[in-house]
Amino acid sequence: MNQPRIIQGGMGIGVSDWRLARAVALSGQMGVVSGTALTHVLVRRLQDGDSGGHMRRALASFPVQEISERVLARYYIPGGKAQDAPYKNPPMFTLKPARELEELTVLANFAEVFLAKEGHEGLVGINYLEKVQLPTLASLFGALLAGVDYVLVGAGIPRQIPGVIDALIRGEDVSLKVHVDGAARGEEHEIHFSARRLLGDQVSALSRPKFLAIISSATLAKSLARATPPPDGFVVEAPEAGGHNAPPRGALELSELGEPVYGERDAIDLEAIAALGLPFWLAGSVASPKGLADALAAGACGIQVGTAFAFCHESGFTPKLKQRAVAFARKPDTRVRTDAKASPTGFPFKLMDLEGTLARQELYAARRRPACDVGLLRAPYRALDGSVGYRCPAEDEAAYVKKGGEPDACEGRMCLCNGLLASIGQPQVRSEGCVEPAIVTSGNDLSCVRALTSDAGHDYSAADVVAYLLG
Repeated sequence: MNQPRIIQGGMGIGVSDWRLARAVALSGQMGVVSGTALTHVLVRRLQDGDSGGHMRRALASFPVQEISERVLARYYIPGGKAQDAPYKNPPMFTLKPARELEELTVLANFAEVFLAKEGHEGLVGINYLEKVQLPTLASLFGALLAGVDYVLVGAGIPRQIPGVIDALIRGEDVSLKVHVDGAARGEEHEIHFSARRLLGDQVSALSRPKFLAIISSATLAKSLARATPPPDGFVVEAPEAGGHNAPPRGALELSELGEPVYGERDAIDLEAIAALGLPFWLAGSVASPKGLADALAAGACGIQVGTAFAFCHESGFTPKLKQRAVAFARKPDTRVRTDAKASPTGFPFKLMDLEGTLARQELYAARRRPACDVGLLRAPYRALDGSVGYRCPAEDEAAYVKKGGEPDACEGRMCLCNGLLASIGQPQVRSEGCVEPAIVTSGNDLSCVRALTSDAGHDYSAADVVAYLLG
């Protein structure tokens, strides 16, 4: 398999959707769909009426039609729901997920990859967050069923993933060790998945995708390279990259603006990574012809680029948000903020300070925290009676504290699940008529957007980004 020069970043929830990944793949580089919360993306598209019939076309190609029919019967609304009606959410994951949720998760990941790969031979990958553990097994299997070419996993230490992929393509039952806050010494928790239990005789041998671990240090690269089996390569992300960032090494120190301070210990030893002999790509402020040339000179196969693709015509952001983002990027004095508290995961998270989004303090302060209803970033915890519960510091504070959480952990937390869904035009409508505000993330370097736009609001394509980067 030829190594691409450019990997399009797997961004947000539905920002890197099948349309964007397909456009990049058709341009000769690797398109990547975001695998985060695809169950919610699918069911909300169906409740919006499935414009163009793309979801129904993908579901019609799924190998077990009974599953597709059940999902359509439960969620599809011909013509779409009323604008002021709330979305029906799927169940939330636990260590023992409902069969209905496993089926939906497999189907949603299959559909997104199927549409991204439809009608061409280009490379398509899927991106997952290691921190979001509970949907991983069913999600991976759905992507494998659709013939995904690459799997990329970051926001954690994805040591278990290569072995899981190998077992899934052989049709074996698989397990994933899950971190549970407060677990007793020696106590282990796992989530299990059986493709044969779900699909029966429809399970057959699958093609193995390449696996790329998203990392931020040579130390982690060396550790993963010694694992059995090792990854097939790395994406090496600097702190300037958008979305979640690895926290600084050592004690957390904040700048005058309240941002994490990265120092010499966070510098990435590219020579040490190159010496491992595995392919790697650089990410974070490299989205330019010079950035690509420098990466190649350092021994990399190329670069991963997010921000430039995030605001192109084919991305999943709503048109209004793209217009605001481009206008923001074109102002010379604007900057993207790295927020140490926004993400419930505890990882720093980058926010673009756009009008009408949750990054604005007045909107954040005015938003009432409802009960957690998406739940992708809920953390399993050990309750006093030994059972496993689930909590998120961005949920209603009283509910979080009742589950044993510390009140201070809620300070500054944002509901990324609802905010990121709102950014792609799928905002939840609350009973009191409130509509969830959006959250927009991007990398620190906005020069790529300025280079691609001749004036504010200019609409550019994924192919334009590829042509610009290749010079």
